[in-house]
Amino acid sequence: MSYRGIRVVIVAGIGLRTRAIGKDNQILFHVSDDLKRFKELSMGHPVIMGRKTFESIVVAIGKPLPGRTNIVVTRDTSYTHEGASVAHSLEEAFELAAGENPKEIHIGGGAEMYKMSLPYVDRLHLTLFDDDRTGDTVFPEYENDFKEVARHGRRDHNGLQYEWVDFERTK
Repeated sequence: MSYRGIRVVIVAGIGLRTRAIGKDNQILFHVSDDLKRFKELSMGHPVIMGRKTFESIVVAIGKPLPGRTNIVVTRDTSYTHEGASVAHSLEEAFELAAGENPKEIHIGGGAEMYKMSLPYVDRLHLTLFDDDRTGDTVFPEYENDFKEVARHGRRDHNGLQYEWVDFERTK
């Protein structure tokens, strides 16, 4: 669907059967190759994310995502953070991102941002973890609006099986 002709992309790691993505404000699957993939795919593109996701990233790495414009969506009109642009709606976040004239806009989570942005998303780069863990946040249903276009081989991380799968919007 895109936003003003700019491709909108989600890169996320989810439980294959549960679609779980997080628990207690942390990602559910912490696999270094998966985090590297997110970095490679999102580098140089604006990344829109919710405030809790942004703050969990800052706690984890000590700063906003480097090499990308971090756009934080929050209802808190007084919220500011060095190294990030702040928006108070998804539309405002898209406008900030589009102002950079990027080839792609990435959605960095969490669950609410994924759900709100999914109607605009053209491509999903999902890591499907073959695991039945449940979380307190899940990725929205996407199966009816997207088709698989690429698989990048099954991988293993300390017994956790996963696969990188790309999807394109069909509807």
